[in-house]
Amino acid sequence: MERTKCLIIGSGPAGYTAAIYAARANLSPVVIEGLQPGGQLTQTTVVENFPGFPQGITGPELMENMRLQAQNVGADIRSGVVSAVDFDASPLVVTIDDGTEIYADTVIVATGATAKYLGLADEVKYAGMGVSACATCDGFFYRKKVVAVVGGGDTACEEANYLASLASKVYLIVRKPFLRASKAMQERTFANPKIEVLFEHTTEGLYGENGVEGAHLVKRLGQPDETHYDLPIDGFFLAIGHNPNTEVFKKYLATNETGYFTPRDESGVRTLVPGVFVAGDVADPHYRQAITAAASGCKAALEAERYLAAKV
Repeated sequence: MERTKCLIIGSGPAGYTAAIYAARANLSPVVIEGLQPGGQLTQTTVVENFPGFPQGITGPELMENMRLQAQNVGADIRSGVVSAVDFDASPLVVTIDDGTEIYADTVIVATGATAKYLGLADEVKYAGMGVSACATCDGFFYRKKVVAVVGGGDTACEEANYLASLASKVYLIVRKPFLRASKAMQERTFANPKIEVLFEHTTEGLYGENGVEGAHLVKRLGQPDETHYDLPIDGFFLAIGHNPNTEVFKKYLATNETGYFTPRDESGVRTLVPGVFVAGDVADPHYRQAITAAASGCKAALEAERYLAAKV
């Protein structure tokens, strides 16, 4: 039987920041990194909006620095994936995929969210070379360039309008003959002279030598007037949603209709289960930024420390 004061599930900015704070509070945290150590930022090239790096820093380098800092202050970081939890037990029980059971006085869940992709091989081929799932993260690199956004909901329209403030032209690729976004967001999108909405369009693939140079599109797929053509673009942004990694915890922790954790109060990190806290994108369907994830990781660790202190 292994026992720890604080178990952190997931890495990324939230998990590693929680580990730094928990270790400095002498909680001797154990971190289970998950399937993607370092989280979504490991798939990002240059990060220019994280404070402290005036020249920018690559996503993998930023996450490796956070990981090393957590280790240097005493966090026990391990590879592995959580396969089951028992949050009715006291102490809390977490089972790792190798069969190891860890008994924890507090648990911080920072498992993140995974961007939805179309499933095209070219999305993998051009990852970090013109394909992105975060306009706020990567839009700056497309100043005065031509980009496309895939999606028809509020997020897609928000991303298109944001990119329109930077790019010279934005195509909004919409599979259906209408937008699912709110009326106000639709009006804002249609009124933007830089945005052209391509209804009833499907992306077949991408092309380019050293990065995205264009998209292979189909107009009115499956209809008698089906048309195939190539659209020259410099960047391809996915805005069809995210899947929060909450499945293994849903029996115990409340989620909203799209699967994100719903914290119990204004702290943003406390849950209805005593000793269990949430941090990062797994509880944030709105911002999904490295800096906000790190901030929530800090809050979760501080709340865990206060929880344990109150039990003494």
